[in-house]
Amino acid sequence: MPEYKQFPLADTAEGLTEAEILNWRVKPGDEVRVNQIVVEIETAKAAVELPIPWSGVVTELLAEPGQTVEVGTPIMTVDVDPGGDSAGPGPANNGSVKVEPAAPATPAAAAEEEMKPLVGYGSKAVSAKRRPRKAVASQGADTVAAQVADPAVAATNTHVPLAKPPVRKLAKELGVDLRTVPGSADGGVITREDVRRAAQPRPAPAAAPSGARERRVPVRGVRKATAQAMVDSAFSAPHVTEFLTVDVTPMMTLREKLKTTPEFSAVKLTPLAFAAKAVCLAVRRTPDVNAVWDEQAAEIVYKDYVHLGIAAATPRGLVVPKVRDADAMSLAELAAAIEALTSTAKEGKTPPEDMLGGTFTITNVGVFGVDTGTPIINPGESAILALGAIRDMPWVVDGELAVRKVLQLSLSFDHRVVDGQQGSQFLADVGALLSDPATAITY
Repeated sequence: MPEYKQFPLADTAEGLTEAEILNWRVKPGDEVRVNQIVVEIETAKAAVELPIPWSGVVTELLAEPGQTVEVGTPIMTVDVDPGGDSAGPGPANNGSVKVEPAAPATPAAAAEEEMKPLVGYGSKAVSAKRRPRKAVASQGADTVAAQVADPAVAATNTHVPLAKPPVRKLAKELGVDLRTVPGSADGGVITREDVRRAAQPRPAPAAAPSGARERRVPVRGVRKATAQAMVDSAFSAPHVTEFLTVDVTPMMTLREKLKTTPEFSAVKLTPLAFAAKAVCLAVRRTPDVNAVWDEQAAEIVYKDYVHLGIAAATPRGLVVPKVRDADAMSLAELAAAIEALTSTAKEGKTPPEDMLGGTFTITNVGVFGVDTGTPIINPGESAILALGAIRDMPWVVDGELAVRKVLQLSLSFDHRVVDGQQGSQFLADVGALLSDPATAITY
């Protein structure tokens, strides 16, 4: 008999509770092998590719692109014994689907079954028995077909609209929420005509003519996580923000000089890299900005390392991946790490574990032409530094007015952990290192 296993949405090592299906890399009938990437999901942090822990043949996809699924929910069915008795009923022939746990035939196979091939999948494969699908007499043929094509519909018709996959795809393309569309076919199944009808623009009510110029976008994924984190931070940590304007002409001159050296020839050396190095050096004199307030233990936890968060704007929203042990890196290593990290983040490919465990964050608002701001501290940290745009501005040098490269810095810190004197000292140190990089030799 064929042996079916259900592939569940796993916790990708970040305390995940739900995720959105972005796209499938396989379809029913495809053969899969152990650790093959089968689906891409969007978590609260980033897009993540999930591998399959078994080999076999895909028989059903239980979730569609755009659907949000809770952790532990089966999203795909795989026949892990496709060479078995093909006469047995399976998902493809609309018979009773029997999904049994794997039963290794030998001790060696049993040992292999207990291995943990993938992070987040537990000690053994998840499988379950599924009840046979039964067509209710009052339902039409289209209803039964829709249930066969979409197992979620078979499980419940109170939360998932009755619609075939092509109809769901059309609804997604037209921006139609199927939950708001009444089905005109037998059993309430939604047809293409129903979707097209729902997609037609409707005249706005006379009392609210602006309604036709509004649109609503569900808050989920990265945007939802960022919003919650910012609210938690703003209302739990007493923020203080200080500002400093510095002449960074010497830094920019050094930057141009270093770019011609072999060590930096293959590295994109940016002002952000200089700021990252300055932060790591300044933390030595003011470790409080790299500490964190532990509310439950009533303790301040000092970190003897710097996991530097770099805020990056991506198509999915703001993410803050970390450069691990940034304080142990040279300027060239920091520049290379930041370049790789931001490139990966913009592609939405940052691993979830790279989003966790930061100790200090830098946000570069200057890339948008902004001079300064009051950044909000990331939860689990006590300070964040914002870099403004570097501009040509009049500056007094040795009593004479000159045009210089000028940068505005702003530092927000948790006043429970960092006093005004400590925050001011740290900001002044960063400014001194950027205005005169030779100062670094004194640290």
